[in-house]
Amino acid sequence: MFYIILYNMEERDKIMDEKVYKTMNGAGALNIVMGVIALVVGLTGGILLIISGAKLIAGKSKILF
Repeated sequence: MFYIILYNMEERDKIMDEKVYKTMNGAGALNIVMGVIALVVGLTGGILLIISGAKLIAGKSKILF
């Protein structure tokens, strides 16, 4: 009887470990994807700001006050 309970506990622990591993794997993949997206958005925003600033500086002689 004790052997059956111990066996079931070991099986349950193994199944729980597999579930935790799969969950952590999915979370890690999601973090990588979100990091890449944040990097792309940040670079794109920075490039657009540099371009618009350069256009403003280039056109400042056309502004009359």
